Amino acid sequence: MKKKIINFLFYAITISLLLSCNPQTAVDTEKAEQPKEWALVIHGGAGVITRDLMTSERDSAYRSVLRAALKKGESVLAQRGTAIDAVEQTIHIMENSPLFNAGRGAVFTSEGTNEMDAAIMNGSDLNAGSVAGITGIKNPISAARAVMEESVHVMLSGKGAFEFAAAQGLEQVEPSYFYTDRRYKQLTEAVNNEKNGTVGCCALDKDGNLAAATSTGGMTNKKYNRIGDAPVIGAGTYANNATCAVSATGHGEYFIRWTVAHDISALMEYRDLSLQEAARLVINDKLVKAGGNGGVIAVDNMGNISMPFNSEGMFRGYRDSEGNSGVFIYEDE
Repeated sequence: MKKKIINFLFYAITISLLLSCNPQTAVDTEKAEQPKEWALVIHGGAGVITRDLMTSERDSAYRSVLRAALKKGESVLAQRGTAIDAVEQTIHIMENSPLFNAGRGAVFTSEGTNEMDAAIMNGSDLNAGSVAGITGIKNPISAARAVMEESVHVMLSGKGAFEFAAAQGLEQVEPSYFYTDRRYKQLTEAVNNEKNGTVGCCALDKDGNLAAATSTGGMTNKKYNRIGDAPVIGAGTYANNATCAVSATGHGEYFIRWTVAHDISALMEYRDLSLQEAARLVINDKLVKAGGNGGVIAVDNMGNISMPFNSEGMFRGYRDSEGNSGVFIYEDE
């Protein structure tokens, strides 16, 4: 009993400090008294994202795509579409943009190729699907969904993942589709700072179901078919109707080792923490102490949203059935 009291006091003090001193998470929505009809939250990666490194034109371009992604998700959820449909279609908008490190904008490996990872999870039955190191498929998130719904497996990789996706009739593209001058320049100039580029989406639908999805091109100049946290269920992607849906972006090795996405859910389920408390504890305390950087987006089964990060910035935004919405990039927004 004494140990339980000490543990409770430790968490209470830690959470109190986190809630009072982390301006990055000031855009978390207020705690809902009643379940919202639907809610949607997205991210486009975290990392060294500061105003002095961003032109006004580029700032505007990023915000435009984030708003378009939110609008797509809203169009699905407002018409009583499923959370799974919403996260997939929202991710498509970002995968099809060259601005983000996913799909068309994926970074290059050391061999000058593009190897992409993606995952999707349904909170209603904990069903999930993911692909790792996939090439030649326009929208990896759809390949992940196909794995979830059309196979008995959870994760497929490399050539097998491509063959399966192709057999499901998913759109194939030539390697040139993924080429952008910006990404190739990062490779040739050995600019290896693209560690946290990912896109993600979490949604709550009108039936009370949660879903999460994440897609990424991984790390610039990555070798040996490296795979990050995005396709690892419980690390970069997780959804459970009992608690929340989470999509992560950051230095993947840390998110895998600390099972970040599931840890947030577990703190809610077993410690009875709120979404905001759990997400901040993991990102701004546990992950910081471990030496990992990045962030998460998350939505719980009441429609509350949290977007904590411990890096200089994170592309992010949200929208819900009550008219609340916003798009953010920097830590002081």
